[in-house]
Amino acid sequence: MKVDQGTLARARTMATRDTFPIKGFSHLEWWVGNAFQAAQFFRNLLGFRIVGYRGPETGTRETASYLLEQGQIRFIVTGAMGPDHPVSEHVHRHGPGIHDVAIQVPDAEAAFEIALERGADPADKPHAIEDDRGRAVIAAIQAYGDTIHSFVEREGEIPGFEPREDTIARPIGLEFVDHVVANVELGKMDYWVEFYERVFGFTLLRHFDDEAISTKYTALMSKVVWDGTGIIKLPINEPAAGLKRSQIDEYLQFYRGPGVQHIAMHTSDLLTTVGHTHTRGLETLAVPATYYEDVWKRMPDVDVDRKRVEELQVLLDQDEGGYLLQIFSRMLQDRPTVFFEFIERRGATGFGQGNFKALFEAIEREQAKRGNL
Repeated sequence: MKVDQGTLARARTMATRDTFPIKGFSHLEWWVGNAFQAAQFFRNLLGFRIVGYRGPETGTRETASYLLEQGQIRFIVTGAMGPDHPVSEHVHRHGPGIHDVAIQVPDAEAAFEIALERGADPADKPHAIEDDRGRAVIAAIQAYGDTIHSFVEREGEIPGFEPREDTIARPIGLEFVDHVVANVELGKMDYWVEFYERVFGFTLLRHFDDEAISTKYTALMSKVVWDGTGIIKLPINEPAAGLKRSQIDEYLQFYRGPGVQHIAMHTSDLLTTVGHTHTRGLETLAVPATYYEDVWKRMPDVDVDRKRVEELQVLLDQDEGGYLLQIFSRMLQDRPTVFFEFIERRGATGFGQGNFKALFEAIEREQAKRGNL
């Protein structure tokens, strides 16, 4: 791992002088083939409550969308009513995936204008949405591939949805989006790092080279940009040379371009959260028993239920701030593209560097099963 000297202090100083203020993630919008089924997936396996609906019954003729929430996390899942809609074209090309990583800002129009002045390409001009639940101003810019960043100025809930009462969902303790990871083409990682530095005023938090993130067969490189406070963290991956096809190469092949690879969601009790997901049928990646022999040597004083950690196949790592627990789901759809990470931070600010080898070997085992390694 390479950490630029003075990065943390410089980032926090910049944050106090920010001309591009950010409140945090607003929501993530998934474009899918069947919004109803996707909403039920998130509800039944992960405990997201369906709190809103927008579709033909509410006056929106071309799409159907469900608004889901758990803790501070908001998902919108959208499907098209016909084959010629942009949502259908997106799903045909990429499969189910995240189209919009939306960011909440105090002034959407100002954020949009600043972004354009700094070289961003527009995706949607500022417009207002208002209903009985509130008002929002939304604009958007283009990001990597077909992904966009909406700027959302609102107070309270996201308007434009008919409210739904959900008494079925059983939340699993997910609290907020910790980070959103992008996969981009070879040679494009630095381009997008510079984009976020220039447009958003973000700074480089961490840099992992191909020596840090590699196995016997594959490698990748990653840089993490952030807003200086930790509210927004965006790791960006690109493939690196290896003997076989890396997970990033596989993603780019099946997603047919760059996009969101995974979403990390924070929980204060990872063991309980993962226990719920396992009983509901969401599968996570497994590691060999030898992994824990190494972990308990590296982290002899960590305060966890070791038996339960090993049963659930949870990963652990530590840095100068403390330690963390994390686990990764298997793919969420037929194409080997998007998946989830669940993470519990107990002081650690890193991304589990000590787990990279075990994690990537687990991913390679899955790739080999698919015949894509």
